[in-house]
Amino acid sequence: MVLAEIQADIQAIEQDEAIYQEINFNSRANAIDFIDFHILDRIEGLLQNPEQTEELNILQQCAEKVKSELEKIDSNLFKQLREKIRTGMYTGASFRKAIDQYFEHDVSQPDKIGYDNLDDFINGLLSDQVIPEATMEREPEMVFYQKTPARIIFEIVELADLRQEDVFFDLGSGLGQVAILVNLISGVEAKGIEYEPAYCNYANTCARQLNLSNVDFINIDARQADYSRGTVFFLYTPFEGEILKTVLEILQKEPRNRTIRIFTYGPCSEMVAQQDWLSCVHGEANDPYQLCAFKSL
Repeated sequence: MVLAEIQADIQAIEQDEAIYQEINFNSRANAIDFIDFHILDRIEGLLQNPEQTEELNILQQCAEKVKSELEKIDSNLFKQLREKIRTGMYTGASFRKAIDQYFEHDVSQPDKIGYDNLDDFINGLLSDQVIPEATMEREPEMVFYQKTPARIIFEIVELADLRQEDVFFDLGSGLGQVAILVNLISGVEAKGIEYEPAYCNYANTCARQLNLSNVDFINIDARQADYSRGTVFFLYTPFEGEILKTVLEILQKEPRNRTIRIFTYGPCSEMVAQQDWLSCVHGEANDPYQLCAFKSL
């Protein structure tokens, strides 16, 4: 009975013509997840029974074959889209329109928590590089790197209403996704500040492969960076405590020449909200899953 159910599940996916069409990324991503967590994981557990090993191995090979075929469709899709970005076909509104083709709902969903298929799409789109291991030992107040959910990046661009003269800074830019996406969606100059050289090299390679001349990643401690041209800043809690306090003190000096805006996500929002030189214009700082926006007074 169990083997028959697994076989039926594999065949149902294999015979679903829609998920083999490039445009149906969402359905394909759901199918790949189903294969991973409801078929392959189930088979792995059942393989403990030696009496069913041969049949299960056959089903496992079938499931892996279907998964590989679906992943190949995505790989080819991302390769085509990267080439269109590289040649300048997808920038600004045209890039946003291209993304919307693959997602029926609005990609910016403030009430959602965690990652979803949009993150899988963006991860595959921006680079096919192998993600590097960190090489530097973090200071105690430096937070372990996690990617910013893609919908938060779209929300930043929507709320910021970025102008051509704006310069966007991502502090603790990691693998570069935020700065690259902000540039692709809005066209503004975007810079990433990253302490880990392996991540910084990865991000710069991504930008070069996509031919994004207005995106740059700087391998430097955030306390030593030059923010003199920045107008919009983003922090996904890259650090805390005294490091965060020091960086905010540095940014406090910038509004003497111009108005700046700071977007935050995660626990750091509460400390940023305590700054008397900033006004919170969006979000609740005590909610770590809500994007917050601040403006200098």
